[in-house]
Amino acid sequence: MRGPVRSEDNNGPGFPAPVTADIRLSVNGDEHPVTVDTRETLLDTLREHLGLTGAKKGCDHGQCGACTVLVDGRRAKACLTLTVTVDDREITTVEGLARDGVPHPLQAAFVEQDAFQCGYCTPGQLCSAVGMLAEFAAGWPSSVTLGAVSPGAVAPGVEGRPPLCDDEIRERMSGNLCRCGAYPNIVAAIRQVAP
Repeated sequence: MRGPVRSEDNNGPGFPAPVTADIRLSVNGDEHPVTVDTRETLLDTLREHLGLTGAKKGCDHGQCGACTVLVDGRRAKACLTLTVTVDDREITTVEGLARDGVPHPLQAAFVEQDAFQCGYCTPGQLCSAVGMLAEFAAGWPSSVTLGAVSPGAVAPGVEGRPPLCDDEIRERMSGNLCRCGAYPNIVAAIRQVAP
């Protein structure tokens, strides 16, 4: 039986040195060359290396959605995404939603509808809502959509489809938890911006 691997670094006796990778992250339109441990999550890289603390560490298991960011426009749980897997992909955090000092329409709607209380989940809710609206616009169905489509009905993604209803919004946002219970206001804010 082979003994523990010894290392000359500061990991302590018996622990191997970390494997690192030099990558280029594109975050909110800015390029960031970083060296990361290959086991490091995107959430830790954003918060610890880049100082972007909008995405929150909630459960650290991908269940609460507080860490949600957009990767190439699609929703991603940053606590489950290894940083090395997003090399040369476009990452958008809540800090990147506003343009030229003008809040994203969803950010304005969240304020108008009082869609937050403590605010801890709000960055993830906002990024998830942006991604969800893009999915809906692209015609991606949800389990609610599939249940609502009957023979002869207009299918999602087809011109003339019905607007997002509250059940659709709730289903599509179900991966983001709000411990304060601001769900009715979150739904109202998303409905305000939805097509």
